Amino acid sequence: MNILVEKKEHLPCCSALMATEEFVEITGISPARLDELIALGWLFVQRTGGNECLFCQEDIYRVRKVERICCDFELPVVGGTIIVDLLNRIEKLENRVKHLQR
Repeated sequence: MNILVEKKEHLPCCSALMATEEFVEITGISPARLDELIALGWLFVQRTGGNECLFCQEDIYRVRKVERICCDFELPVVGGTIIVDLLNRIEKLENRVKHLQR
């Protein structure tokens, strides 16, 4: 029984963050495009002690959306990020107006 307790102490804790490989697989984004989004400061990553990037699950939708917009309209990534940010701002403002109208 004591051995099981010792093993549990060494297990990693659960996290809502994911490693680069998992994020790339889920989003379908290329590693080069991912690096570009990080360099633009559009994706905020946390880093491990080994300087590896960790991503939030909330960013999956944003990345898929920017990829879709860039592909559909043949835009550079900067243009896609601006559109996604503006769409998010519009959505927040619409929700705020709905809330104020109640």
